[in-house]
Amino acid sequence: MPLTRAATQAALRLGAVALAGSLLAACGSGASDTAADKPGGKVTVTVDLFGSFGYKEAGLYAEYEKLHPNVTIKQTDTEDEADYWKSLQTRLAGGGGLADVQGIEVGRIASVTQQQADRFEDLRKYGADGLKDQFADAKWAAATGKGGEVLGLGTDVGPEAMCYRTDLFKQAGLPTDRAELAEKWSTWDGYLELGKQYKAKAPAKSAWLDSVGSLFSIMIGQEKERYYDASGALIWETNPALKSAWETSVKATQADLSAKLDQWSPQWNQAFAAGSFATIPCPAWMLGYIRGQAGETGKGKWDIAKLPGGAGNWGGSYLAVPRAAKNKKEAYELIKWLTAPEQQAKIFAKQGNFPSSTGAIAEVSGTTDPYFSGAPIGQIFGDAAKAAPVQVLGVHDQNINQQITNALSEVERKGLAPEKAWENAKKGVANTLG
Repeated sequence: MPLTRAATQAALRLGAVALAGSLLAACGSGASDTAADKPGGKVTVTVDLFGSFGYKEAGLYAEYEKLHPNVTIKQTDTEDEADYWKSLQTRLAGGGGLADVQGIEVGRIASVTQQQADRFEDLRKYGADGLKDQFADAKWAAATGKGGEVLGLGTDVGPEAMCYRTDLFKQAGLPTDRAELAEKWSTWDGYLELGKQYKAKAPAKSAWLDSVGSLFSIMIGQEKERYYDASGALIWETNPALKSAWETSVKATQADLSAKLDQWSPQWNQAFAAGSFATIPCPAWMLGYIRGQAGETGKGKWDIAKLPGGAGNWGGSYLAVPRAAKNKKEAYELIKWLTAPEQQAKIFAKQGNFPSSTGAIAEVSGTTDPYFSGAPIGQIFGDAAKAAPVQVLGVHDQNINQQITNALSEVERKGLAPEKAWENAKKGVANTLG
């Protein structure tokens, strides 16, 4: 959903949507179960998410409500995960305004397990320990607290690929075959070189990629150790893999290959339909987002190829139940159902969010997507998921990533010298970590 993602990633700053989310969530929050405990009683389970989980769009809420006539599901969401997380932290600190179900991005899960375990339900009390074998080991372990608490159930993971516009490629005289492109951009240098060829003959007002922030995020997703090492020590400033991703992103800016769009901004959303960029690094959860933004007119114009530089993972999420939720048992039953193999397979087929359930992964291996020119998404993302490294997750992964992509945006959009932007990233991280 992710992504996200993943997400995951996931255009709105905390404003009307987030405010509405907080108010609706507040209506369903409290310290104890009430109507849900009454036999036959009606209950509204509130769900607060970010980005594009796709449950409503895939019809899963409607299906669950049909199976459980006493349950109504109310979802609120914020497109930008950073805004969502900030709001969630405020509500967790105050104990109010929380939904029965809260989404947690994988880059935040270490913060939950290491710093906020007392603010979320240990799902073992509802029987979640019996679900362990349904999930990939790394996905389950990441949401396990120091004392063995199960603090969330995994939704998707974010295996990575490259999405591209075949119509724009044709206009620029580039090949459109997936296998041929995968060979031409087997390395990131090859990807940039193809981008230069595109730029030379590109349609008016169309860039090679959406933003260098997305380029950096997809590249760093190919690494096992990114911001922290396995011991928990911060390594981001000296990590050669991270510096390589930074330098490649700077090269893309200097070659003027980017549309200079901030991800999740209204302008970025509009650009999907406008053809403002020809490629976008896309974890699996991005497929649903592209489909939603590009609309029906984009069907058959998009395709998917193997990612340059090897397999990686960007995003993926969890569903958790806050201690202050009103309807804890009903919330658990809902997230248990949503994250079951059958539902994870459905969400992938309809939205593209790649499952973290081992049973669902096997089930979707042959899935193709007509929207993306019949791309074998089950195979492409399945192969990427198998080959992606098991990443070391740190408490501030998402915050550090945000500071670096902010700095890259300064290079990209303001023309700031890369050395100065890097110093700004260091200052931003220092301020974030306190």
